[in-house]
Amino acid sequence: MTKQTFIKGALILLAAGIVNRILAFVPRIALPRIIGAEGVGIYQLGYPFLIVLLTLITGGIPLAVAKWIAEAETQGDGRRVKQIFRAAMTLTMMLSLVLTVLFVWLTPWITANLMTDARVFQTFRMMSPLLLIIGISSVYRGYFQGKQNMIPTALSQTLETIIRIIFALLFAQWLLPLGLAWGAAGAMLGVVVGEIAGFAVLLLQYAHDRRRPAIVPAAPVDKEHSTSPSTAKSIPARPDSRWRAPVMRRLISLSVPVTGSRMIGSLSYLLESIFTARALLVAGIATGAATAQYGALQGMIIPILLLPTALTYSLAVSLVPSLSEAAAKGDKATIHKRLAQSMRLALVTGAPFVVVMLLLADPICRVLYNHAEIAPMLKWMAPVGLFIYLQAPLQAALQALDKPSTALMNTFIGAVVKLVLIIQLASMPSLGIYGALIAINANIVLVTALHWISVARFVGFRMQWLDFLKVGAAMVVMGAASLWVMNLQALPALWQNLLTACFAGAVVYLILMVALRIIDRYDAARIPFVGRWFRP
Repeated sequence: MTKQTFIKGALILLAAGIVNRILAFVPRIALPRIIGAEGVGIYQLGYPFLIVLLTLITGGIPLAVAKWIAEAETQGDGRRVKQIFRAAMTLTMMLSLVLTVLFVWLTPWITANLMTDARVFQTFRMMSPLLLIIGISSVYRGYFQGKQNMIPTALSQTLETIIRIIFALLFAQWLLPLGLAWGAAGAMLGVVVGEIAGFAVLLLQYAHDRRRPAIVPAAPVDKEHSTSPSTAKSIPARPDSRWRAPVMRRLISLSVPVTGSRMIGSLSYLLESIFTARALLVAGIATGAATAQYGALQGMIIPILLLPTALTYSLAVSLVPSLSEAAAKGDKATIHKRLAQSMRLALVTGAPFVVVMLLLADPICRVLYNHAEIAPMLKWMAPVGLFIYLQAPLQAALQALDKPSTALMNTFIGAVVKLVLIIQLASMPSLGIYGALIAINANIVLVTALHWISVARFVGFRMQWLDFLKVGAAMVVMGAASLWVMNLQALPALWQNLLTACFAGAVVYLILMVALRIIDRYDAARIPFVGRWFRP
């Protein structure tokens, strides 16, 4: 695979990821208007279990499939490609079926003993088919990635998102008359329909791919043992010695450690949901109110906070290959330069969102969700948004510098601290859900700080603190401008005044960034897609 092909494939997936993240925000806005914060809470309570089970099924298998099929393709070994695909599909289907049966069997016990709101039962039932559908789809995605064809994955993800949005909202509205639990279950049923649509795209593309003739790369000619063209066709390619081990055993050997590392984040999310719900009950909050508060936090507030990460994720993706190449050459100057550029861009792009979320939280929650009572949560979380946006390039740097275990340990430490704080703080009647919010904030700040310390220790990287002071000053001026425009109430509708205030603040902020020389042509050139227009 040439570098151009790699970059093209990465950009295809990146574009699909950004589009899907923006589209996925649509049901975040519409769903609370249909089933309310309490219904969103019931819907959200099911996701942590789903993520843990999917991690067990798809943890490292797609990665192994992509890697080994790519190796077999370079050797022109079509038979080995089929063996890898069949072994991965067999293993995934076995895991999916076993876990699906166990999950369906244990659902009554889980909802009655582990969950604090038994109304999640219908949502659990609706999401059980996802284990098999997503498991099989992940193998197909690994297959296409191994063949360096990212288009089927991008198309399937985009179609899945669109179908999920449509049917989640439709089913939630249709089933809501049966009760709030069924409304939440209807939203989950829409997720199932979306995954089926995405799976259909992969299946059709796979059928089309199998009909195409295989292209065997040309092998170097040995003059001493040359053969005629007719003889050469009858001689099969000699497989690499690495393929002599059974495929299934090699598949499991790579999948297990990758799955283990990903389980830390999945289990942390699961335990966070369980501990938060139980701590709120200990604090004396009724079950329905606790579910509504959890749904508001996880399904409404945090998605707003994470919306700017579509750009910071793009920066992280573009950072990894550049840092990996510089690290391989031992070029510390380039490493420092790229890190400084990415950190500055993450800071500059994330800062205005923090200002808007902090100062205009009330109109944002009114316009998006029609729930002004959750605005204080957004105000509490807005300041840590900067740490989230800075965390992406730092974690990408650790991966590029071949220090994934360090990033994993930092994440594990943050997860332990978060869970302990949730138990201690969320169970206090004076704090309630804000105790869980403080714990999540502490986790974000701690992990980002640990990543920063790790990067500084490995490569001696130091951020220019003057940049932080300049951006901080620009944030203050931008905030004042946005509030002034918002308080004018010059337009008849709240959403119009909100957009005008945001636009005015953004213009002031950009002018200050240029005037203070925080943004230059070389920084803009690092931005994916549009950066090419700024390159010298």
